[in-house]
Amino acid sequence: MKVGFLSLGCPKNLVDGEVMLGLAEQAGHEITADSSSADVLVVNTCAFIDAAKQESVDAILEMAQHKRDGRCMRLVVTGCLAERYRDELKREIPEIDAVLGTGEVPGIVAAIENRTSAPVAPVTFFGTSLKAGSTRSTSLESGGTPRPTYIYDANTPRRLTTPKHFAYVKVAEGCDYTCSFCIIPTLRGAYRSRPAESIVEEARGLAARGVKELILISQDTTFYGIDRGERGALARLLRDLNAVDGLEWIRLLYLYPTTITAETLDAMADCEKVCKYIDLPLQHASADVLRRMRRPGNRDVYTALLNKIRHRMPAVTLRTTFIVGFPGETDVEYEELCDFVREVDFDHVGVFTYSHEEGTRAHAYADDVSPRVKRQRRDVLMSLQGDRVERRQRARVGQHVRVLVDGPSPEHPLVMQGRLAGQAPEIDPVVYLTDCDPAAYAPGRLIDAEITGATGYDLAVRPLLPA
Repeated sequence: MKVGFLSLGCPKNLVDGEVMLGLAEQAGHEITADSSSADVLVVNTCAFIDAAKQESVDAILEMAQHKRDGRCMRLVVTGCLAERYRDELKREIPEIDAVLGTGEVPGIVAAIENRTSAPVAPVTFFGTSLKAGSTRSTSLESGGTPRPTYIYDANTPRRLTTPKHFAYVKVAEGCDYTCSFCIIPTLRGAYRSRPAESIVEEARGLAARGVKELILISQDTTFYGIDRGERGALARLLRDLNAVDGLEWIRLLYLYPTTITAETLDAMADCEKVCKYIDLPLQHASADVLRRMRRPGNRDVYTALLNKIRHRMPAVTLRTTFIVGFPGETDVEYEELCDFVREVDFDHVGVFTYSHEEGTRAHAYADDVSPRVKRQRRDVLMSLQGDRVERRQRARVGQHVRVLVDGPSPEHPLVMQGRLAGQAPEIDPVVYLTDCDPAAYAPGRLIDAEITGATGYDLAVRPLLPA
């Protein structure tokens, strides 16, 4: 059958979608980008905040229209929204034929084919096995609520949907933290690390397929191995990946302030392929807000950590995210956050307005910061950061840099764009290549260039050597 697939949300959800695509292809189905011609439509959903839930519901309704129009025979909904609202989705949108939560990724083929089981090889995880097509891969909490336990391995089929020169690799799944604003532990289960051998094997396979940049992801990448009692596991993993032939860049996303160890920083500093890039979502700087968020640390602790990171890697790029408008956030607490941003001078900052999510501990708090104030605080903080970044970018004109070419710009198809080691795909600014023939610079190529200009967050560069 022809299967159309739409994946929403974060890179972690994207990897789940790529695994489902791989399993569908392995079973003999054809993947199509044309939803109007698909026999089966799959929507891989996100449910982290209200805006993500609404986007997911809108996508499901759009795909349901194809089924009503008669071409599509089945509609399958997967991912976090399916994990969280299984019964409600089936009740409110009758066009849905199957719902698979985050622990049911191997069941995608059975869902596509309208079967309850699939006679294929088992998928192995944690010393047990689950037949691909079985309905669930879960453990039980003390109260009897099923929690997902599935995680893919190096032998799991996977169809990459990113450009062929970079790929995300999940080093772990789930989360053990109890941040009061976050529903992820409920949706994704307890933290569970993949064996290092599986990750390195997958990395070798991806490098053989032309991947130049490997992006390691999980809910907390610096927690890797701790759940297995493996001290220093992430540092060893980085050194092993650094030795994989064909890889050029290794990037870490989603680090956590209490699990960044000296061993990890040493490995990042020592390994030439590891990008000197720290993605550290701090969420706030006020000790009182952080306490209500059930997050560790305070402004002084964070400043000391960031100074330690910069001491070990002087050229490091620092990225963080903050939440404004958390219940009870006062003007004084917000101003402390602004002062912290001025003091630390981050390279990249993302600011989100608090979303009052049912199922989280914070839902018991009064959502007492108005939407208007939340938006205003976000805009002011982003403007503050934007001014600082613009000044810093202008000061970089004339520097020589290494650029990974990504391909034609989505906004300007005749202009090539790329990234520096301090820029992650999709979330950070980009660089535009000028004074060159676009046809001579294939995606995935690393070039030496000179920064010639800056516009807002983005940079313009010219290659230093002829193509």
